[in-house]
Amino acid sequence: MKYISSLLLILGLLSCSEPNAQGIQKSVQTNNSMNENLKMATFGAGCFWCVEAVFQELNGVVDVVPGYAGGHVKNPSYKEVCNGSTGHAEVAQIRYNPEIITFDELLEVFWSVHDPTTLNRQGNDVGTQYRSVVFYHDEEQKAISEKYKADLNESGAWDNPIVTEISELSNYTQAEEYHNNYYTLNSEESYCRYVIQPKLDKFRKVFKDKLQATPKPN
Repeated sequence: MKYISSLLLILGLLSCSEPNAQGIQKSVQTNNSMNENLKMATFGAGCFWCVEAVFQELNGVVDVVPGYAGGHVKNPSYKEVCNGSTGHAEVAQIRYNPEIITFDELLEVFWSVHDPTTLNRQGNDVGTQYRSVVFYHDEEQKAISEKYKADLNESGAWDNPIVTEISELSNYTQAEEYHNNYYTLNSEESYCRYVIQPKLDKFRKVFKDKLQATPKPN
């Protein structure tokens, strides 16, 4: 009798674990499906700390990773890029859900949070590494970016012509780990307080309807 009771207990445990395994499998399948639907965008708009801080707060953006793109040196360091000798631009690579936010909407934010008419410069950040650039991932992004740029120039939104570069993504390297979530982790530093914070304040007012309910860092 004791043996039968133990056997029933074991069978009961096995039957309870099966739905859990199915649930886990379904969860993994759902996550994989979501990841397959995500898309990438890569923008340069001055210091990548600023760009990261802005795009992290958008609803539909999954994560933002600082990096370097468009240069002629493989795996450059931050110091090399800052010297302006590698040809790279500081960029933010954005992974987003196109069912929540579109590439057009990302471009709208991109062109609103920096000055696309200053060549190789954003404020006191000067050099080719700070250039305004859209690195497209496919022909669709290229076409949308070029049309958007042309329409903005024709609209006279800025007194001077837009100098934003539109190039195919090349020679991309992820930046060093300490650049990730830079503003979130260093908000009291002077650059964060006097350069990034004003950009964020303006961005939050203009795009308040596109913000995450609770912005989360990567």
